[in-house]
Amino acid sequence: MSKNAVDTAQAVATRTDAAQTPADAGDAGYSKDLKARHVNMIAIGGAIGTGLFLGAGGRLHNAGPALALAYLVCGIFAFFVVRALGELVLYRPSSGSFVSYAREFLGEKGAYVAGWMYFLNWSTTGIADITAIALYTHYWSMFTSIPQWTLALIALAVVLTVNLISVKIFGEMEFWFAIIKVATLVGFMLIGIFLLATQHKVDGRTPGLSVIDDHGGVLPHGLMPVVLVMQGVIFAYAALELVGVAAGETAEPEKVVPRAVNSIMWRVGVFYVGSVVLLALLLPGSVYSADESPFVTVLSKVGISGAGDVMNLVVLTAAMSSLNSGLYSTGRILRSMAVAGSAPKFTSRMNRSQVPYGGILLTCAVCVLGVVLNYLVPSQAFEIVLNVASLGIISTWVIIMICHLIFVRRAKEGLVDRPSFRLRFSPYTEIATIAFLMVCLGMMWNDAEVGRKTLLLIPIIAVLLVAGWFGVRRRVSQTAGQEPSQLTK
Repeated sequence: MSKNAVDTAQAVATRTDAAQTPADAGDAGYSKDLKARHVNMIAIGGAIGTGLFLGAGGRLHNAGPALALAYLVCGIFAFFVVRALGELVLYRPSSGSFVSYAREFLGEKGAYVAGWMYFLNWSTTGIADITAIALYTHYWSMFTSIPQWTLALIALAVVLTVNLISVKIFGEMEFWFAIIKVATLVGFMLIGIFLLATQHKVDGRTPGLSVIDDHGGVLPHGLMPVVLVMQGVIFAYAALELVGVAAGETAEPEKVVPRAVNSIMWRVGVFYVGSVVLLALLLPGSVYSADESPFVTVLSKVGISGAGDVMNLVVLTAAMSSLNSGLYSTGRILRSMAVAGSAPKFTSRMNRSQVPYGGILLTCAVCVLGVVLNYLVPSQAFEIVLNVASLGIISTWVIIMICHLIFVRRAKEGLVDRPSFRLRFSPYTEIATIAFLMVCLGMMWNDAEVGRKTLLLIPIIAVLLVAGWFGVRRRVSQTAGQEPSQLTK
C-alpha cells in the first residue's frame, strides 16, 4: 500500500473516531428525541413572550409608535446573535451550546464565566416567571384567596415535574405553548386589520395614520424614550439562544437549525413589529399602560367580552413556557460545566430518561428563593430579579459573538472549517452587535430607580466569579487530563 493511501486511511480513521467520541464530554448520554417541529416551536417560543404580550403596553405609553423601530433594531441584532450561534452549532452540535464553544475558543475560564452568567440569567428569570405566574393567576377571583407564594410554588413543581420526565415531554409542552402564543397573535392581528380596513371606531376614534398624526407623531416624547426602552426590548428577545441548546438533542441539526434560525427574522418582523404598528394605528400610545396587556386594552375598547380572561391565560402560558425553557437549558449547560469541573459534580447526573436532573434541581433550588421573595416582598419580587437577569442575557450574547469572532479567525487560518450556513460580514457584524449590547447595558444607568442599582451589582458579581474560579480551578485542571469517557461516569 502506498504512503498516500496509508495517510488517507489514517485521516479517515481519525475523523471516524472523532465522530464517535463527543467533542465535549458533556454531550454524551443525551437522547435525540426533539423533532423538527419541536425545535421550530422552541425558536418561536423564544422569540415571543411576556415582553410582547405584557411589556409592550408600558413601552408604547413611554416611547409611542417608534417602539416598532426599537423592536426592529433589537430584533436585527438578536438575529445576528442567533445566526452566529447557528453557525457554531452546525460546526459542532452540543447540548452545552455556547458554554462548550467558549471552552473551545476562550478556554475554561471563558466557559466558566459564560455558564455561570447564563445560570444567573435563567435562575433569576425563573424567579420572575413564577412571580408572574402567581400574579396572573390572582387575576381570577377563585384564586385570590390563595397566597402568592403558594401559587408560585405550585407552578414551579408542575414545570419541574415535566422537565424531569423526558426531553420529549419538554418539547411537546413547548410546542403547544408556542402554538397558543402564535394563534393568539394571529387572531389579534386579523381583528386589528379588520378594524383598520372597515374603519371601525376604537374608543371613539377612527383607526389609521390619523391616530398617530393627531397625538404627537411617531416620536411624541422625542427620541430619548425610544433609546431608553432598548434595554427592556433586548430582554424581550431573551431565550432565542435556546435553539443552540436544543440542537444537541435533535437527530438532524444540520437540517433543523438553519430553518429555525432563518425563520426568526420574519417572525420578529411580523409578530413584534407588525403587532406594535397595529397597536399604534388603533389607539394613541397614551391610552396604553404597563398594568395591562395592550391587546386587552384594544379588545376591551372595541367591546369584545372575555378579552381580559383570554389574554391573561396567554400571558400565563408565556410565563410557564419561559420557566420550562429555563429549567431545560440550565440543566444542559450545568452538565457541560460539571464534566469539566467548573460546576458542582451532582449537576452532571442524568436519570433513566437521559435528563440531567442535577442541574435542573439546582436551578429549581434558586427558584425556591423566589418563592421566599414572594412571601416576604410580593409587590417587589418581580422588579428585583428582572434587571439582574438582563445582566446575564447581555453577557451571554456578548460571549457568543466573541466565540464566533475567534471561530472565523481560526477558519481563515485553516484550523477549522466554516459550514455553508454563516453569519455574513464578519467581523463587522459581531463588533457592531457587541457595541450595541454594551450601549444597552450602559443605558441602564439612566434608570436611577432600578437600572443604576443593577449596574452596581456588576462588581459584586465579578468578585463572586473570581472567588468561585479559585474554588474550582484545581478540579478543572484535574478534569482536563481525563478521558471524555471517564468524565461522564
